[in-house]
Amino acid sequence: MPKPGHPRFNHVALSVPPDLLAEHRRREIVDFYSGVFGWTEYPTETIDRKQLVLGVYAFDQFVFLIADDNPMRAPRMDHFGLGVGSEEELDVFYQRCVEYRGRDPRVDIIDKQTEQHPGLSLTNFYVGYLLPMMLEIQYFAFDAPSG
Repeated sequence: MPKPGHPRFNHVALSVPPDLLAEHRRREIVDFYSGVFGWTEYPTETIDRKQLVLGVYAFDQFVFLIADDNPMRAPRMDHFGLGVGSEEELDVFYQRCVEYRGRDPRVDIIDKQTEQHPGLSLTNFYVGYLLPMMLEIQYFAFDAPSG
């Protein structure tokens, strides 16, 4: 039997109330996540009040929102994460979130912070908007080897 490769995460599926997937509310979701993070709606997968699929940088990476009369409920710190390649990239996303919050107070931001760990610094922030889980943006800065 062949040895399996290294699978990677390719999507997150979240159940939400059907009203959140009505046209005007879908537009709010798409506007935020596309404007701030560059995600794109897969319009062929959109079904009014039933589902919304947002592509996240690659065709096979996406957030799948599905309507349910008993939708997901999560504590504020439940989240899924995206890694970025530089602190500058993280800062661009952070600033976009702050600017959007200036127009829409429903944007929930947990401020940028840096944690020190052996061999690395982890810089992150969290943002929530209309979905039952927050999104964490992370940058890992590994210490240069000494010697």
